[in-house]
Amino acid sequence: MTQRLEIEVVGRRTFLIGAGASLAMAAFLAGLPALAQEPVRSIDEALKKVLGDAKPTESGITLEIPEIAENGNTVPFTLAVDSPMTDASHVKAVHVFASGNPQVGVASYNFTPASGKASVSSRMRLARTQDVVVVAELSDGKFLLGKRNVKVTIGGCGG
Repeated sequence: MTQRLEIEVVGRRTFLIGAGASLAMAAFLAGLPALAQEPVRSIDEALKKVLGDAKPTESGITLEIPEIAENGNTVPFTLAVDSPMTDASHVKAVHVFASGNPQVGVASYNFTPASGKASVSSRMRLARTQDVVVVAELSDGKFLLGKRNVKVTIGGCGG
């Protein structure tokens, strides 16, 4: 039994068309990071992006965070939103912002009624003394807002 291997020779024109298409695709893909969203650098801009024209209610969010953070590199926090977490009434998302950081967005968390409760414990970096702002988006389109000022003795964001 003999196997026959067929080799197809690619002509110069076909090769150049393929190479040109590959270079064009590489140039396009190299430019994709430029299309990414710019980081939000002000708290007002960040809140506008999340809230739109809605006015948040300043209640319903418990934010536990040290009043004085000796080291801004790792500041623990726990947040909880008062919600029955039913299909009719639940927290859809929680956004955490640090008003004095070079990029104010810290984290966003998504929830469903299956989450059981809307609470999170984590750590964040804080560049300097500033307000930590939490916005909760509810299933009925309303927003809740919580805020705490944290004094930072040693900043944790470089610059």
